[in-house]
Amino acid sequence: MGPISVIAKREVGSYFDSLIAYIIIVAFLGFTGFFTWLYGSDIFMRKQADLAAFFGVARWTLFFFIPAITIRQLAEEKKTGTIELLLTKAVSERQIILGKFLSCLAMVGLALLFTLPYYITVSQLGDVDHGAIISGYFGLLLMSAAYISIGLFASSITNNQIVAFLLALFISIFFQLLFDIMGSGSGGFMAELFTTLSLSRHYDSIVRGVLDSKDIIYFVSLTLFWLLLAELNIKERK
Repeated sequence: MGPISVIAKREVGSYFDSLIAYIIIVAFLGFTGFFTWLYGSDIFMRKQADLAAFFGVARWTLFFFIPAITIRQLAEEKKTGTIELLLTKAVSERQIILGKFLSCLAMVGLALLFTLPYYITVSQLGDVDHGAIISGYFGLLLMSAAYISIGLFASSITNNQIVAFLLALFISIFFQLLFDIMGSGSGGFMAELFTTLSLSRHYDSIVRGVLDSKDIIYFVSLTLFWLLLAELNIKERK
């Protein structure tokens, strides 16, 4: 078992030991279930056998929940001094970042796994576009990976978890909302640039069932960029 998997396994275990995993999963299922099945533009109001309502509310639920699980990854270790102890081991900064990244992604994946009954139930209500739903789940994972990388970056530059949480939200809101608004409100090159940077535009495209290589490249590039910055911050501390 390599250092990355050891770190990831340790972090996932720590979530369940501290009840954080249970709270996050229950809260995620509660929010998404309520707005998917009971309130607003829910499935019964839309009268369509799809999970568009779920994918719409999940994007905002994860927007707030992911910073909550990433802030402790590095900020708490820096505050307690355990990050220095970890850096003295035969493990690189990149392995630390990737291990913590995979642990957070595993948590999100587990939460999404518990929503599969939504998929099963909808498939019993009518003819569903299975490809679009699978694509939607894939889009949620890609979006979550980007949010996790931003959260790890925020956690890497401060030992205050509240500051890390707010910074992660501040950065994420640009990609989730503001770039989309700025792209719509301007013209020419700047409009195209903001539209390209808009996370919501790429996410919406995938959720519609369109798996375009440019959308996948966008999420992968965004994730790698923030993970690299987090790694550089850890290297500076070392």
